[in-house]
This record gives sequence, C-alpha cells and structure tokens, in this order.
Amino acid sequence: MVATMLTSCGISKTDAPQSDDFDYTVEQFADLQILRYKVKDFENLSLKQKELIYYLSQAALEGRDILFDQNGKYNLIIRKMLETVYTDYEGDRADTNFVNMETYLKRVWFSNGIHHHYASDKFVPGFSQEFFKKALQSVDSAKLPLMEGQTLDQLCDEIFPVIFDPKVMPKRVNQADGEDLVLTSASNYYEGVTQKEAEDFYNAMKNPNDTMPVMFGMNSRLVKENGKIFEKTWKIGGLYGPAIEKIVYWLRMASTVAETGEQTAAIEKLIQFYKDGDLKTFDEYAILWVKDLNSRIDFVNGFTESYGDPLGMKASWESIVNFKDLEATHRTETISKNAQWFEDHSPVDLRFKKEEVKGVSAKVITAAMLGGDLYPSTAIGINLPNSNWIRSVHGSKSVTIGNLTDAYNKAAHGNGFNEEFVYSQAERDLLDKYADLTGDLHTDLHECLGHGSGQLLPGVDQDALKAYGSTIEEARADLFGLYYLPDAKLVDLGLTPNKEAYKAEYYTYMMNGLMTQLVRIELGNDVEEAHMRNRQLIAKWAFEKGKPDNVVELVKKDGKTYVKINDYEKLRGLFGQLLAEIQRIKSEGDFAAARQLVEDYAVKVDPKLHEEVLARYEKLHLSPYKGFVNPVYEVVTNDSGEVTDVKISYTEGYAQQMLRYSREYANLPYRNE
Repeated sequence: MVATMLTSCGISKTDAPQSDDFDYTVEQFADLQILRYKVKDFENLSLKQKELIYYLSQAALEGRDILFDQNGKYNLIIRKMLETVYTDYEGDRADTNFVNMETYLKRVWFSNGIHHHYASDKFVPGFSQEFFKKALQSVDSAKLPLMEGQTLDQLCDEIFPVIFDPKVMPKRVNQADGEDLVLTSASNYYEGVTQKEAEDFYNAMKNPNDTMPVMFGMNSRLVKENGKIFEKTWKIGGLYGPAIEKIVYWLRMASTVAETGEQTAAIEKLIQFYKDGDLKTFDEYAILWVKDLNSRIDFVNGFTESYGDPLGMKASWESIVNFKDLEATHRTETISKNAQWFEDHSPVDLRFKKEEVKGVSAKVITAAMLGGDLYPSTAIGINLPNSNWIRSVHGSKSVTIGNLTDAYNKAAHGNGFNEEFVYSQAERDLLDKYADLTGDLHTDLHECLGHGSGQLLPGVDQDALKAYGSTIEEARADLFGLYYLPDAKLVDLGLTPNKEAYKAEYYTYMMNGLMTQLVRIELGNDVEEAHMRNRQLIAKWAFEKGKPDNVVELVKKDGKTYVKINDYEKLRGLFGQLLAEIQRIKSEGDFAAARQLVEDYAVKVDPKLHEEVLARYEKLHLSPYKGFVNPVYEVVTNDSGEVTDVKISYTEGYAQQMLRYSREYANLPYRNE
C-alpha cells in the first residue's frame, strides 16, 4: 500500500557502467537482472550497531518461508522438488530440459513462488513433465517433500498440474472486474471461502463509530471448514509458528543491544504481537515504532503490505534492516519540516486536508538486509504504518532507500534505453542532467508527504475502495509528488536547482506510464499490478484530458512512437485536478468512482503500441525487472565468546545464496494447514 517500486526498465549487464570498484551486477536471466547493493559506511558503525544489524538481519531471513507459503500453498513443496533436482541430478546438465528447469527455479526463487512477482501470472515451464519425473526418480527420495506414506507417483499426481497445467491456479492475484477475486486468486490467504463470504465476515467485525480501528484480517488466513468460517492467525502457537519463533529469538537478541529505550520498547511490543496475534497489540507496536526517532539503526519486520491479497486486507511478511544516511537525509528532513505548508497548499478540497500534520519523519536510509516481500525485488521508498488513524494521530515514518536507488542508477546509465525511447536529444539531455535528482525527489515527496497527506471523512471505512484501494492510494501519493515538483517552493528550499529540472521527471513519468512500462506485460494482457495501474491511470488520464490543448501527444518519427510534452505547466495543472479527484474518492470512500477511474484508464492496453514497444525493447537485450542478492554478515568472537566485530562480504552468488537460505532458514513444514 505504501511502498514505492522501481519504475525504470531495462539494464544490460554488458553495457552497465561501473563508477567504482564495486561490481553491482551478478547475473541476468529470463526478464530479470540480479544486482548487488553496497552497504556504505557499515564499517564506520559502532560494534553495538553492527551487532544490532546482525541480529535484525537474522530475524529478517527467518521469515522467508512465510512469504513462499502466503504466495501459494504448494510453493514450498515445489521449491524443494526443484532444488533437490538442481543440486543432486547426475544426468546431462547441459540438456535443454535441465537448463530450462534451472531458469524456472531461479524465477521461483526471485518471485517467492511459481507466479511472477509483478505480473502475477503463473510461470510457463520450459521443461517437460517426463523429464522432471525422471529427474525426481533419480534423486534420493528422502530429500523430497513426501508426506508420510506418500509415493513419488502420488506427489507428482498432486503437484504436476500446479506446475504444468495453465488452467490450474493461473493467477496469484486476480484483479479482473466482475470475477470472484478470492476464488480465482492462487495466493494462500483464503481457503474454501468466496469473495462475498470474506467481505461479509470482516464487515461484520467493523464498527463505523470506532475512531481507532484495527486492520482486520491483516495477520490471518480465512478458512471455511465444516461450514464454519474462521481465522487461522499467524503467531507463535498458530499458523507459521515455527518461523515466527525463530524471528522472535533474534528480535530478543536485538533488544539486548538496542540503541535507545524507545527502540527496546518497540522490539518488545513486536515480540508480544508475534506471541498473541492481537491486532490491538500491533497498533501499540506501530505507535512505539513511529515514535522511535533517535535510533540510527531501524527495521521493518512483520506482516506489512497488502498487494498480494486480492481484497487488499491481508499482509505479506517482509523485512528490511537499515541505518540512517546522515548526509543524504538533509533532503528528506527539509521536506518533512515543511509538511504543513505542502498540505495547506495542496489543490484538494479543504474538507479533505489535515488541519495539523503530525509526526511526519523522513530520512534516507542505507539498506543492510532485505527479507520476505522486499527480497530479491524491493521497494525504493517506504512509508509506514498503514493504519490511517495512526498516521493521522501519531504520524508516520518515510524512507528513501539511498543505496538501492544508487545501484539502480549506476546500472541504468548508458544502456541505450533513452536513445531508443526518448523523443529527441533535448529531452535526453534533460534526463541526463536531472533525471536521477528529480526521480529521487519524487520518491521523497511520494513517501514523505503523499501517503501522509489528506484524511478520511468521519465514518469512512479505510477498506471502502476494496480491490481498487492500492491503485488509488499509490496514484494519490504519486500525484502529490508530481504536483509539487515544479513548485517554486522546492527551488526556495534548495531541493531543485532551478525551475526547469522537474521536467525530467515529468517526461520520464509520462513516457513510462503511456509506453515503456508495457515491456513488463506479455502481449495481449491487461495491466494488473497496482503500481503499474497507478502510473498508467495518471499518464493516460492526463493525456486524454489534455488533448484539447495538445498538452501531451504521441508522435511518430522514423516509424516509431514517442511521447512529446508540449506544455509542462498545463500538465501540472492536470495532475492537480486528478489529485483533487482522487483525494475526494479516498476521503469519501467512493468505490464506484474508484472503480470507474481505474477500469477506464488503468487496465486496458493499446495492442499495436504494446507490440511496438516490446519489439523495440527486445533489441536492447535488457531486463525490465531487477532484484538484489544480500551481503553476508559474519560475527567475529574472542575466546570468551564475546562479539568483537561483524564483517561484511559481497561475494555470494545468486544460486549460492538462495540454496543457503533454503538450508538455513527452512523453518516451516512443506504443508501449512
């Protein structure tokens, strides 16, 4: 709901420039490129801070299997089958079937399951059922995920349709209007219930007069057994208990070296939540976490974002461990200190503005470890907590992940993408000069101010927009940033160098929303992922509404289509108009308007333009999606067992890391009922 995802496309491993001795690239396969990120200044942290990062990093990795199971009930079984063949197969490893199975496994690792991490479609295996069964027969059956008394044939009969039949569990998250989104989604958040039953179950829990509502359903699977609908809560002693116990162990270790009393209190409250599963406890933790502003080391650990639930309620498990980039944070601190000014001057209706903006804290962070739904693919900005009332009363934390954007930027320069898709040299020069700066600034505005702006009217359910909620929320935050990028206030604050710099982000955004993000979608498919829907909604709406004044146009040059912006100032005005309407929709909980706006502008794709964009992009040999391998931390102790140092290394490869994680952090049974 509040994570900003990378919007740029494509990077060629061979063309990627390196501006220092650090090797950012690891490997490239399918539509993916694997990068490294550098944990700048880790060596300069105190021993206690390094130790804290180590313990939190262990907690970040212990929840890995939770996400695999959340993404699909058979994912852990399939991963184990694939990994066993990958490591133990003694046949011809150069055979096309084996090579394609290796690529398939690498994609499963990347997406934490058998469905694409972004598009949500099930992967099409490039290896045959016959090959895979013979390969499974050739390895030690004791290493396979067989139930007691189950034969290999029975396992294959159960699992092969899930892998090979395109009609079985085809979408992890289905967002098609008019369909039962629960029954047609493969994500493992519901069992035996329909969309209506799920909505009725949670609506019955809600009190419209409750000014401090919990996020119902956030940490559970909703199931129907023997005609009864109930929740299986994710907690110690409940669902995912074995993994959560390991997470809690490392959180307890972290609490012994916490930097501040506030941080200790937040960690202890999170531990309590993992033990009791009470959503009131989670809110208490979120408040303590928001108020911990003096610790340099920080972390997210838990059930957080709801993109994986077709109803936008249940939260995937994720973690990030980080520390404040003291030098770069000046930019975000300047924004947060002026939050009230931005709220007051927003183009939205006065009824939807906050009279007093509270607790907006913002910083640039250095990621030290990624886990769960933030690994290997990750956000570049985060704003939490998600609870509307906590954000309104207690505030929120906003971060831009500086070392990840730095890795993306270093990988993207000089790869030929702009030469292929940007209209003219004038725009390319603009992007070369300002795109990195204004891109980071847009992320800052999106996270620091956009998500924290505005308010719901009294009595409006925070889940009123249902399946459209995530897209509307991301559009709201993006538009807030887009509207303010050209403002003279940003020049006055020293955030932009001049009145022209913002045009780089405007051009990039419109080009991406109208054209280039289509490289992430297979020909013939609709746009389904919330961030992509958000960007197309904004770009297409502005394009259509600006036609009378020719604000933005799609022009042909040498047989190729390009975006051309003719009036940047009017484009800003259009962004302001749309921001006002989307804030109204959010504040009033206008589901019908949200549905119409998204379905009209965010979903459908021009097939001819799509085909053209894919063909042009293919010639560049780039990857539209990127993710990271983590660094490796090693604790150094003396003869007495006392920690004397924590070392960091960057040499672990992608498959090497994934296999190690599967050995060391396999905390759940293959079937989590």
